[in-house]
Amino acid sequence: MPENIRNLKGRAKVSALSRFARKSAKASSLKSKLEIERFKKDKYGVPEPLNDIYWSVTHKLDFVAGIVSKKNVGIDIEFIKSVKDVSNKLFKRIVNPDEQLIFKNHDKNIAFFRAFTAKETVLKLTGDGIKGLSKTKIKTITDDNNLIVEYLNKKYLVENFYFDNYLAAVTKDGFNIKWTLE
Repeated sequence: MPENIRNLKGRAKVSALSRFARKSAKASSLKSKLEIERFKKDKYGVPEPLNDIYWSVTHKLDFVAGIVSKKNVGIDIEFIKSVKDVSNKLFKRIVNPDEQLIFKNHDKNIAFFRAFTAKETVLKLTGDGIKGLSKTKIKTITDDNNLIVEYLNKKYLVENFYFDNYLAAVTKDGFNIKWTLE
């Protein structure tokens, strides 16, 4: 992350990170040959497609991510911190008892952040945002990198990517993801 962004405060930092994430989406568009000229959001903050090209961005202090696709898409990134730093109430809100059974053989930290990022990507894809969180459910873990999330009776395949104590997730119904760190 450029030092000039790291030194910003509050809204200025979020705005700078958002611009940087859009540059990441622009790089994705160039690599995938799905060029998009502008990244505009509607009045609710939902990314608007341009010429049937969809996009999504996410950012944390140390990393940003962006993706474009011919299908609606969502992406999220989170720093994997200790679940001790997450309240028990929040853990149970993100990973309900049925999901805890699905994740029973997984590290609790990974379970929490896999569930959260997967649900967030689906909610970004649908444009419903965090208000739909209680309606998202982890249905199946297919392997260490893929799981299925159900939202409003529709299932979505989500891929995880782990790096430097971070976990990124992206919806990937009908296409393959090529992760690139730059």
